[in-house]
Amino acid sequence: MTLRDFLEIPYEELEELNLAAKAQRVGRTPLDKLQEERMRYLNDEKRIKAVTVCFTDLEGRLHMLDYDKKFLLKSADNLTFDGSSIRGFSQQSESDLRLGIDWGAFYWLPADIFGPGKVLVFGQVLERDGSAYPADFRSRLQAYTAELFAKQGIVCNVANEIEGFLFKGRNAEQHYRDTGHFEFVSTGGYYNSLPGDPLRLFIDAAAEAQRAMGFANEKDHPEVAPSQFEMNYSYTEASVAADQVLLYKLICRQLAYKLDLTASFLPKPVTGVNGSGMHTNMSLAKGDTNLFYDANGEEGLSEYGWSYVDRILTSGLDLCLLLNSSVNSYRRLDPHYEAPNQIKASAIDRGSMVRIPLGNARSARIEVRSIAPDANPHMAIYSILKVGLEGPKADTSVRKGAKVLPDNIYDAIEAFQASEIIASVLGEEIQAKYAELKIASADRCPHRLGTLIKRSEVQFHHEVTNQFLWSKF
Repeated sequence: MTLRDFLEIPYEELEELNLAAKAQRVGRTPLDKLQEERMRYLNDEKRIKAVTVCFTDLEGRLHMLDYDKKFLLKSADNLTFDGSSIRGFSQQSESDLRLGIDWGAFYWLPADIFGPGKVLVFGQVLERDGSAYPADFRSRLQAYTAELFAKQGIVCNVANEIEGFLFKGRNAEQHYRDTGHFEFVSTGGYYNSLPGDPLRLFIDAAAEAQRAMGFANEKDHPEVAPSQFEMNYSYTEASVAADQVLLYKLICRQLAYKLDLTASFLPKPVTGVNGSGMHTNMSLAKGDTNLFYDANGEEGLSEYGWSYVDRILTSGLDLCLLLNSSVNSYRRLDPHYEAPNQIKASAIDRGSMVRIPLGNARSARIEVRSIAPDANPHMAIYSILKVGLEGPKADTSVRKGAKVLPDNIYDAIEAFQASEIIASVLGEEIQAKYAELKIASADRCPHRLGTLIKRSEVQFHHEVTNQFLWSKF
């Protein structure tokens, strides 16, 4: 006799539900209407037991709390949590923060990966008085894009290409302190993986889950390095795209765990092979007009688009720590492995910080290549967008690449701390707090990277470390 009857939805129906919810969000359906609709659904659907509410910290880690459905429906306007336990958030003396529900960012989950009877929704971190918390860059990105649309009718579209590695064993990153190495599940390579091998099976299952969650997938494949993968999906509005980065990594990690494997988004986990990036394609549109397109422009990019690129390149050093946020990131910025470490723009040179892909009136865009997969996606997209639109004006000579990005985190921290544009974009308090976090991690690692990857740069990586590992110093 079956005692439990929790919600389990077929993948085809999941995709329809999630795509419809995504369309509402991209179409800017009023939040009060969405709240009423979602709460009514939760109340009527008896097979849902809990709602997973997630938010991100200053470094971009995803935090999740499961609320009993009945409790959430009664208390959705009065959720609190201890902010002092989140790196980069409140001090112990001012620990309580509020958590608002962003009912537009609502997802039905594949039950075979996340368990039956749960749905997921993103939360907004709020001050005690209910105002926006300045270290919550998810809310800040939403506010900025909403302002752009309200004042100028501009929509920012983004598509991220997220690379990662698949390693043998659960929690391989946490165990790296003891093992000192990662073990590949496949030694194939670019597009070269047999249909039934562990990497291909993982990619297939992860892409199916992403499709079911409304990602609008386009293609997926093994990448250049052994055991490396990438799954591509269509562009969408910037704040939705940033959420999808977090969900992409969550799906991969959850699925890998179920397969007794580890999905890793360290930028350079293995010496001697290509690292992982998160190439970020971006364009601005007004109605049906792509503001970055000009058939007669250089590389098909409009003057508006080139101005956007020039501002980003001019502030390339300032932005570097936000786009390459860990000690390990600076191993990836190695020119021997197609690394985008040159502060220049090019249509063909993949060593450029910004590439101009071949495009038309619909697809014209820029590709920021220097961003690593462990960056805080909301903070990175927010900063690129704000600098591209409001940063210091630049001479077009900046496109030619007279400078390169730092090869170590200390130089990146120094440029970040001294930057007036970063102080303007983030606020001086957040600028100082973020730099403090990065210095704390960097000081636990060798000052010089050397040739071999060190245990400490994995152990104290912000997506790997925890209270227990942090104390092992």
